[in-house]
Amino acid sequence: MKNKKWKKPFNAFVATTLVAGVAVPMIPTSVSAETAATDLIISEYIEGSSFNKALELFNGTGSAVDLSKYTVEVYFNGKTVAGQSVALSGTLEPGATFVLYHGDASEQIKAKGNLENTSLINFNGDDAIVLKNNGTIIDSIGQVGVDPGTSWGTDVKTADMTLVRDSSIVSGDTNPDDAFDPGTEWIGYDKDTFDYLGSHGHQTVPGEEEPVAPTEGSISDIRALPIGSQVTTTGTVTAVLGGTTYIQDENAGLVLYGFDLNVKPGDKIQATGDLAEFRSLLQINVTPDNVQVLEEGTVPEPEVVTAAQLQEELEGKLLTVNNVKIESYVGGNYKAVDGEGNQFELRPSDASLLAVGTTYESITGVLGSYNDVYQLIPRSVDDIVEDSSIVRPVTATPGEGLVEEGTEVTLTTKTEGSTIHYTTDGSQPTTDSPVYNEPITITEDTTIKAIAVKDGLTNSDVAEFDYMIQLEDIHIHDIQGEGHYSKYDGLNVTDVEGIVTYIDGNDVYIQDLQPDDNANTSEGILVYKKSHGVQVGDVISVDGTVKEHVMPGYSERYETDLPVTEIAATTIDITGTGELPDPIIIGEDVQLPTEIIDNDGLSVFDPEEDGIDLFESLEGMLVGVNNPKVVALQKYGELTVIPGNMETNTTAGGLRISEHDYNPERITLDIGDDNYVAKMGDRFEGLISGVVSYGYSYYQVLTDKEDLPELIEGPNEREATSITPAEDKLTVAAYNVENFSTKTPEDKVTKIAEAIVSNMKNPDIIGLTEVQDNDGGTDSGTVDASESAQLLIDKIIALGGPKYVYTDIAPEDKQDGGAPGGNIRVGFLYNPERVSLTEGEKGTATEAVDVVDGNLTLNPGRIDPTNPAFESSRKPLAAQFDFKGEKVIVVANHFNSKGGDQPLYGKNQPPVLGSEEQRMEIASIVNGFVKDVLAEDPNANVVLVGDFNDFEFSNPIEELKGQELTNMIDLVPAEERYTYSYQGNAQVLDHILVTNNLVDNTVVDILHINSGFMEEHGRASDHDPVMVQIDLKKEQPEPTEPVKPETFDKVYDYQNLNKKKLMIPQKNVWLQLDEESKVDEIVLKGEYVELQGEGLQHSTVIFEPKKLGAVLELNDKVSKKIIIDGKNVSEIRGAAEGQIFEFVNGAAESAIEFN
Repeated sequence: MKNKKWKKPFNAFVATTLVAGVAVPMIPTSVSAETAATDLIISEYIEGSSFNKALELFNGTGSAVDLSKYTVEVYFNGKTVAGQSVALSGTLEPGATFVLYHGDASEQIKAKGNLENTSLINFNGDDAIVLKNNGTIIDSIGQVGVDPGTSWGTDVKTADMTLVRDSSIVSGDTNPDDAFDPGTEWIGYDKDTFDYLGSHGHQTVPGEEEPVAPTEGSISDIRALPIGSQVTTTGTVTAVLGGTTYIQDENAGLVLYGFDLNVKPGDKIQATGDLAEFRSLLQINVTPDNVQVLEEGTVPEPEVVTAAQLQEELEGKLLTVNNVKIESYVGGNYKAVDGEGNQFELRPSDASLLAVGTTYESITGVLGSYNDVYQLIPRSVDDIVEDSSIVRPVTATPGEGLVEEGTEVTLTTKTEGSTIHYTTDGSQPTTDSPVYNEPITITEDTTIKAIAVKDGLTNSDVAEFDYMIQLEDIHIHDIQGEGHYSKYDGLNVTDVEGIVTYIDGNDVYIQDLQPDDNANTSEGILVYKKSHGVQVGDVISVDGTVKEHVMPGYSERYETDLPVTEIAATTIDITGTGELPDPIIIGEDVQLPTEIIDNDGLSVFDPEEDGIDLFESLEGMLVGVNNPKVVALQKYGELTVIPGNMETNTTAGGLRISEHDYNPERITLDIGDDNYVAKMGDRFEGLISGVVSYGYSYYQVLTDKEDLPELIEGPNEREATSITPAEDKLTVAAYNVENFSTKTPEDKVTKIAEAIVSNMKNPDIIGLTEVQDNDGGTDSGTVDASESAQLLIDKIIALGGPKYVYTDIAPEDKQDGGAPGGNIRVGFLYNPERVSLTEGEKGTATEAVDVVDGNLTLNPGRIDPTNPAFESSRKPLAAQFDFKGEKVIVVANHFNSKGGDQPLYGKNQPPVLGSEEQRMEIASIVNGFVKDVLAEDPNANVVLVGDFNDFEFSNPIEELKGQELTNMIDLVPAEERYTYSYQGNAQVLDHILVTNNLVDNTVVDILHINSGFMEEHGRASDHDPVMVQIDLKKEQPEPTEPVKPETFDKVYDYQNLNKKKLMIPQKNVWLQLDEESKVDEIVLKGEYVELQGEGLQHSTVIFEPKKLGAVLELNDKVSKKIIIDGKNVSEIRGAAEGQIFEFVNGAAESAIEFN
């Protein structure tokens, strides 16, 4: 439907009564005096992506309403007490709406909003909402006291949908304690549908005339009527896609929108309802009562058309387009061209039906429309013909799933005259496999695999169908199965027995007293029941529905988190009491993987190898940890530990990450007490037991503080820098001071100042990150931070430190991310008795700094601040300082956060690092600035400091280093290399990089004073500071020709290694790959590297040494290609004949000696 504005008339009466008339599509209706509303109702509910959340109230009473009598409450995660409440104010005119919205919602929502409330309007699909008038409940969404899992409802649901109240509803749901099904009173629309917000179909007042009889006609006749007409038409069903049913007659097609219509393709039906338009698609809004099946029949043959004919006159019809090439895929939509070169769009019911780059002989589907773009919608695999020379795929009836014993399965294919071969033993079917000639009887759990063959045609792909027998006696291990998702999901089970091992409110964990002998299947499960009345030790029998329940977590948890298998209990019977089973001792009874979280995309369930699978195999079970070692500070009532018989890898007793090891051996204990004091390096004397659950994107062991054994405090203490101040050496530090402002508590101000004075020994220059403006998080429009900085300077002076000077460039209001109104930025403290800011003009928030004749054009100045790469992120600040006659440029950085990266223990494996792309762009810009400085002066002294929000081995840091810089963090001993702790993983986010000319004259230190400690131990920030000391006047040594070392810093002898990329940073390295190894790319950064092994033939070798005079010894071994990156390679020894070389970034074959 394109640009037919006459189909969107605006009710003239409504236009005169709305407080703020916004002409958007409506759900039209007429209401007589007898059916007028007696109070406000909730008329629209939006639970969309990110913070696209809103709630609309409607006044259909016919009179103005004083809103000061009304409150809205939200009950989070099954709670019986409101977590948030807001009192309304103002007056709502008759026929008008009042919209509450989240402060970070889209502009489309904000434009129609009346009240911003980020705390209240932060609900998810499992949170109940109540509307009250003078304390009396007048409407509700959801069921108070019940956590439904992800949402209430199935097709029409409270998660990832927009719900609009049906036009016939004039009074609210006043009982929030009863069962809630949104499909009974609400119409569901796709996630992020905002068209109906700000107006409602009840925009009418008492006394309006009764509705007229619907207009009856053919589909073509109906399509010509105005939007809002009551209509009746007849057609044959061609597709049922959720709540959207496509019908057509001899001449035209149309869509019916409504759920549970009880129709199927081929049915001839009559439908009555309101003619509406949704996102340009013409449809009739119907209810099951208004759709009648006249007769059963067959689906009409599709009409063959070209893509150019996909226009309004064919909308809603079943069509076929021939010779289709798929060009791209974005957001569920495929872009394609037909054989005549006409472009069009497809949106299959299952995105996996099509593949980019593939040409299909024909694609059939119904023609829809979305935002004025026509979309061909294939219904199933049967609509896709990639090659008519290939037999069509095998389909099964009934489809796979849970069936009764004795069920007969029929196999079919649409290729006439073909023969189906099948297997039921798990093997792949061939033409020698049994021929299908009668239904297959299912008598046990069975996997049917089948192919269809026909002479002269290519065999079909293998189709696979899994069937399970409904057991009379179902055990927990049957429900859990081997894997992260239960095959019983959505099915009802009865008489599931277990003993109660742990209770958390309405969550009851039980464990089977008759375990199987399969270590891969869990014997524990979560049972959800309100007012369950059971206790630990009760033996119970449970009836209910198996669900894969997404536990509490972050707002994006439905897209990222693994679910927990639960039984939503309808009844629980206590059959006795018993002794709890012995806990499975982690680290003894089962061994934790120590390197791999997942390496197969969750395609293989392998608890012995994959940490994510090991924890899943224990889900819901009682486990124990003997003498746990605490590897991180207590945070959010959680302790991260490892078994006492395992080793930590930091000096202080923590676990730090490395490029290929994110520590799957970590165990998170949820003790439920965020005041419990424990730090990295402490340990417990004794056994801790609890049940395995999941929440906030990782597995957790639920236990109670009261049951913890004695905590033994470890020797880990906050440290002072190992760097000794020297008169002729410059000290530069990086410190994230965690949202520092004038509102920072006094004790924290003191701790930060003490760290600078005592632990850091008064660095000459400090690059600060997260400095807020003068009124902190208050959104007042203030951007200046001079008072915030002065507060810290004064405290430093009071503690005996120097009188620092602060400089920064204030950002534009709310443009640099962080807390709204806080305007965090980077800035510098410098000691004017030691260094001076080189004379120059200070830049503005939008001016870009450059370098001319060795000096910054702005001092300080921001690097390319208007570049889109810095959207909602901090802009790097460059400042030039003079020290003892030498100049040094220091750049303070705070790259965009890792928010948006998917979790390590999430359902998407490997995790997608959504935030990395922006950091890569920022890193390239900053590296480009360094290149510009060195182009002016190759010996320039440049130092980059700050919170780069990524790891030392990450792609953004590699991009930032390029050929020009060395990350001093790489020179910190591995056991000391961390500045931050996240979910128990010690890691580096804060770095200091120097130009290569400074490396040999620079020492580095990380001060572990915060990240492993709690505030009770003196913690002042969530980051540890990093420091370097640089001798700017020390002469650089002349490069000497390397000789083969007597011993190598590192020897790598790899057997059967398979990797995409191998990074080798050590100075002197010997590397061998055997013939079974296959590594796509090897990056070498050392000064002397020797390569051996037949496996090199599969690899592209990149040699990018940081120091001049480097040697690569090849021993006549051939690599796929060798790339010499930069000017620092002086000699290549033992190159095989025919070896391919490539020289980049200033490298030249003529400048290298080949021996």
